[in-house]
Amino acid sequence: MMRALIVDDEIYARQEMEAMLNETGEFLVAGKCANALEAIRAINKERPDVLFLDVQMPVINGFELLGMIDESLMPAVVFVTAYDEYALKAFEENALDYLLKPVEKERLLKTVEKLKRRFTEDDKPVFTGPDIKKIPCIHSAKIKLINTADVEYVRSGDGGVYVICPNGEFYTELTLQILENKTNLLRCHKQYLINIDLVDEILLRENMVAEIKTKSGRVVPVSRRYLRMLRERLLF
Repeated sequence: MMRALIVDDEIYARQEMEAMLNETGEFLVAGKCANALEAIRAINKERPDVLFLDVQMPVINGFELLGMIDESLMPAVVFVTAYDEYALKAFEENALDYLLKPVEKERLLKTVEKLKRRFTEDDKPVFTGPDIKKIPCIHSAKIKLINTADVEYVRSGDGGVYVICPNGEFYTELTLQILENKTNLLRCHKQYLINIDLVDEILLRENMVAEIKTKSGRVVPVSRRYLRMLRERLLF
C-alpha cells in the first residue's frame, strides 16, 4: 500500500479525500494537514510516498510548499484544485497528476494507476520550487512568516531549528539544508547559517576558528571548514 498525506485547508475536503483514498484499497493515509507547516512536520516524520496537495491555501500555497521539502524526502505529488487554470503550472512543477474538485472516483483511479507505474519504475520526483523569501515559523500557536532579510542567523540543536531575529527567536520545521539551498543565508558552521548583510564583524581566534558578531551584538560561531569561504565572501 502507498502511504499518503493529504494537505488541504478545508476540513471537509480532507475528510472526503481520505474516504476516497481508503475506498480504493491502495492507500494508507499517514496524515491529514491543514497548512504547509503541518505538512512539513508530517513529511519529516511520516515519510509519505505520495502527497495529495491543495494548490490554494492561505499563507503558503501548494507550489511554495514544494520548495520547503527536503529533496531526500520528496514524495510523488498530486495537486488537488478547484481551478483548472493551475493544471499547466502543476505539470511545470513535475507533479505526477492533478485532480479537479470535486474529485470523481473514476478520475482518481487513473491517478492510482499513474502512481503504481511511477513506483514500479522507481521514478524519483524532482521539484525545483521557488526560493524561500519568508520562513514559516511557529509563534503562539500561529504561523509567523519571517522575511529572510530580517534573519540574523539560524541555528539547529536537539530542540530543532530556530530562526533568530532582532526581535526574538522562532522555531521552524524547515531544515538547515533547505534554508541554505533556498535562501541567501550562508553556512558558517555545521549547526549555523548567517545573514551576511547583518554581520558587524568577524572575530578571528586561534586554530583558524572565528566568531561572527551581528549588528545587534549576538555572537555566532564560525568553524574552520567555513571560515575561508566567509572571508572570500566578505573580501578580507
